[in-house]
Amino acid sequence: MRVARTRRPAAAVALAAAVSLLLAGCTSGHPAASGTPSGAGGRSADSVAGGATGGATGGAPTPGATPLEPLPVEVPAALAPYYAQQLSWKPCDSGFECTTFKVPLDYAHPGDGHDVELSAVRKPAGGTGHRIGSLLLNPGGPGGSAIDYTERVAGRYDAGVRSSFDLVGFDPRGVGRSAPITCLTGPRMDAYTATDLTPDDQGETDALVAADKEFAAGCRAQAGDLLGHVSTVEAARDMDVLRALVGDRKLNYVGKSYGTFLGATYAGLFPSKVGKVVLDGAMDPSLDAATGNLTQAGGFETAWTAFAEDCAKRDDCPVGHSAEEAGRKLDALFAQLDAEPLPTEQNRPLTEAQALTGVAEAMYAESLWSYLREALTTALAGDGSALLKLADSYYGRGDDGSYENLMYANMAVNCLDLPAPFADPAAVTAALPAFRKAAPHFGRDMAWMALGCGYWPDRATGAPHTVRAAGSDPIVVVGTTRDPATPYAWAQSLAGQLEAGRLLTYEGDGHTAYQRQNACIDDAVNGYLLGGEAPANGKVCKD
Repeated sequence: MRVARTRRPAAAVALAAAVSLLLAGCTSGHPAASGTPSGAGGRSADSVAGGATGGATGGAPTPGATPLEPLPVEVPAALAPYYAQQLSWKPCDSGFECTTFKVPLDYAHPGDGHDVELSAVRKPAGGTGHRIGSLLLNPGGPGGSAIDYTERVAGRYDAGVRSSFDLVGFDPRGVGRSAPITCLTGPRMDAYTATDLTPDDQGETDALVAADKEFAAGCRAQAGDLLGHVSTVEAARDMDVLRALVGDRKLNYVGKSYGTFLGATYAGLFPSKVGKVVLDGAMDPSLDAATGNLTQAGGFETAWTAFAEDCAKRDDCPVGHSAEEAGRKLDALFAQLDAEPLPTEQNRPLTEAQALTGVAEAMYAESLWSYLREALTTALAGDGSALLKLADSYYGRGDDGSYENLMYANMAVNCLDLPAPFADPAAVTAALPAFRKAAPHFGRDMAWMALGCGYWPDRATGAPHTVRAAGSDPIVVVGTTRDPATPYAWAQSLAGQLEAGRLLTYEGDGHTAYQRQNACIDDAVNGYLLGGEAPANGKVCKD
């Protein structure tokens, strides 16, 4: 587990995949989850008020974060040709339609001959109902393919939504089918994912630094100039081009996990063009990277406690009959793997880093808890195969040893969006006490995994900021109280920043809430999308 997954996706993105991987995998491929990915505290301390997952923010924007200023309403003349493109939709992928469109590599220099071709897919509105327009979907990440996600979940959307909207997914620049970034070969990525994230001496620290530097150098060599132009601001500007090309005056959008960061960025840049916008599993754009990683570590700790308490009630629980005993056994397993990796069915032993990644992957959805119980049972019996499958799902590794570009894009976007949380190992070491306090079982690893951006070849172009989106239509922000990857306090903070924010709370477990079989959440969101009022600010839905 290398990059905080709040903006990733895989799990949310992976969820759908996860379930199939495991029993075939896990990302937001799950209809429920979405993306992308970090917080502390026990389940009992977590509450609708934020509880222990609130971290340093307590649901309030970070002091000193600058406001995101809107762009001019009128399209600049230099960008007019991009907004004037004609989309050519062609049948593809079993009932969907596909197209491509161009955007400038650098919005500061449009029309200079350096364009990026982006891919999109849509499921046209069906039935005889009134067509409202297009509804853009994003599963999270950064790095989650919105094309793959849309094709997976389109059929699961409410019938009224499907008959009223074309469901549209586009892969942001650097992702999936849109000039995907690649960094390492399969074997080198295998080595990267296995690298020790809890260095005990200088040699292990040097090995971790070398792995991070190799990853960054590989991305630079493979991606070239694109690597410096995959920021969320650029992706949001691309989304406005697509909004115009599909013929919508305002953007209708459902974003999960990192997709909330993309959607909030769009709202901040184009507030007058905000239509029906839902941000589920919200990120807080006011946080710096170190605070975000620390808070996210606590979120995983909270989710682990929820899993452990549930496990303790079951006869097949492999880690004991209380959350405390479960934590001790998990720590003992990690220590054992640190000393000696476990054999697996593959020709790849399970390392401590991969075991932690596997456990974290299962925190994204309750539907994976039964698989985690089985994986921990077999690992404690000396077989690491099941935990390795969970880790492979997180990283997007196929059975053939190849990797999706998910984690490559994830790192590239994260490292541009915010300055690196840590510049060197000494900075990580100084932060370890805070991470251990916030997340006794996950904090140390998550602190070290955040070191990668310290060696990134491109300087960050973004900074912590608040999003007001003054004058926009109502924006629905959905937060789950025990969300591991996007702690509930982040949803509170984002809803509070937005001038027209409406906080919708799900009291429960897992990453994101919409389309996870909670009728209260689904009815509130679907009614809003179909032309109804936004839910009352502060509305709470329970399990």
